[in-house]
Amino acid sequence: MTDAPPAFELLPGAPHSPVLLHVPHSSRAVPADVRAGLALTGAELERELDHMTDAHTAEIAGRAAELAGLTPWRFVNRTSRLVVDPERFPDEREEMTAAGMGAVYTRTSHREVLRPDGTDPEPLLERYFRPYARAMTEAVADRLAATGRAVIVDVHSYPAEPLPYELHGGGPRPPVCLGTDGFHTPPGLLAAAREAFAPCGETGLDSPFGGTYVPLDFYGKRAEVAALMVEIRRDTYMTEPGGPAGPGLSRLAESLAALVDAVSA
Repeated sequence: MTDAPPAFELLPGAPHSPVLLHVPHSSRAVPADVRAGLALTGAELERELDHMTDAHTAEIAGRAAELAGLTPWRFVNRTSRLVVDPERFPDEREEMTAAGMGAVYTRTSHREVLRPDGTDPEPLLERYFRPYARAMTEAVADRLAATGRAVIVDVHSYPAEPLPYELHGGGPRPPVCLGTDGFHTPPGLLAAAREAFAPCGETGLDSPFGGTYVPLDFYGKRAEVAALMVEIRRDTYMTEPGGPAGPGLSRLAESLAALVDAVSA
């Protein structure tokens, strides 16, 4: 019997790098027992994965890590966000939960049924969500202990045209959207990101997606933990939905590496 693949993976960087590239939505992997609980099967499920997967973002982060002068750490989710979404709150704190897209999705990108009403999320939270949160908390704590600070850079993508699940999809959709937090995104980090991604086209703030991911142990408490979300419009580097990457991927990796170098200095 072979071991099951890991649900997530921490890929070590340089001992003195404060940067943690977080890639939460790049995987299409849905374990067979989880698939059995979904309302979608076959081609319908594959098309939902096309829409909801941040395709090729793990490759962008990986290439950036190779290019950076000081190799960043990488925390990569190896299961699909259709299993659990590690960046959601596991309770009723946010509007996405009310829309059926909290930590365990019950609705699809087109607001159709993904899991039946009344599905108990607890088994998936216990098996996937909480271990992920603990491991990410430990990874950030390790960077704090080693360097005195931690810089979390979320690597995401989003479609050129809004999907029905987007609650704020009517705003600007620039080539690169930078998601910020009033406490955890210092001006210097934002300025470095704007400069690094300038070759990729216009950068915008918090539209169509805003905010950052910071483990709850540090959120709003430790200013030494800086965070920025990088949302890349998919048509700039791949064929939508769910298609192959194009030449834009290399340019984005170079820009991400430039950001890593700027904040590592």
